[in-house]
Amino acid sequence: MRTKQLGTTELNLTALGLGTWALGGPWEVGWGPQDDSEAVGAICAAIDSGINWIDTAPIYGCGHSEELVGQALKKMSQKPLVATKCGIRWDRNRCKIPCLRPDSIEQECHESLKRLGVETIDLYQMHRPEPAEDIEWAWEAMAKLCEQGKVRYLGVSNCTTEQMDCLSRIAPIHSAQPLYSMIHREIEPELLDYCLEHQIGIIPYSCMGRGLLTGKFNPTRLANLAQDDHRHRHPDFQAPRFSATLELVNELQHLADHDKRTIAQIAIAWTLRRPEITSAIVGARRPEQIIETVQAGDYILASEQIEHIETLLENRLTQIGQA
Repeated sequence: MRTKQLGTTELNLTALGLGTWALGGPWEVGWGPQDDSEAVGAICAAIDSGINWIDTAPIYGCGHSEELVGQALKKMSQKPLVATKCGIRWDRNRCKIPCLRPDSIEQECHESLKRLGVETIDLYQMHRPEPAEDIEWAWEAMAKLCEQGKVRYLGVSNCTTEQMDCLSRIAPIHSAQPLYSMIHREIEPELLDYCLEHQIGIIPYSCMGRGLLTGKFNPTRLANLAQDDHRHRHPDFQAPRFSATLELVNELQHLADHDKRTIAQIAIAWTLRRPEITSAIVGARRPEQIIETVQAGDYILASEQIEHIETLLENRLTQIGQA
């Protein structure tokens, strides 16, 4: 699989990275029950298939996702790069609590290192800039962890360019992890341009639209999701967005059939079409899922295919009243 340098770092990331949001099991923004053995199997299968980095976070499953990554790492002779995050704690009800206090971040880092079973975190990211008034305070604490050798590089997730300006005056930003997919293009063009100008790597998440852009979703599957699956409450899974996206997927199926690809592979290749993107984070809950998905790592869409998809996306926006 092709690789690309992450910003100005010494990290060369494969075109795809494994996301572990869904693997942690139930919590406030979870994906329902998850079998631990299948989760570890999916992580190992991703690395065996050529992916060289994993993205996780303490809040995913309230620490459990990091624990599973740690279990998988013990099985590997060649270790992948590991990215995790800080800034969100949880209460006894497994509900998230934003917290960017320096002492909390120091404690989070210590706990992440222990759960992951590593001595150094390759990429440490501020999960969300909340509370906004504490982001500079938090960034100073993260920079200190870098100086101490506990983390190698620093990144942000879900930050605006204005916030990134503030943080970069304290310590360099090496990566940004925004939401980006066919159905969420809010980072165009401002954040893409900003990161290109400042040599910041971009590693977007949810490029398959939380499963909507896989070709495997329909109203019946939505109704049958576990009751604690956060997608029941997400606007993308409600009218008018849900039906409009399913129509988009139906149109994409023709392109997939022509190229003998899956819709998920097309969605990932579309995300990677932008030169500003370093690597796309893809999720998988079972080994067979990542084995199929990883084939998108070397799939490049032709210019006429990209133009055709653009027309389909414009039609979708018209349907949901955002044209």
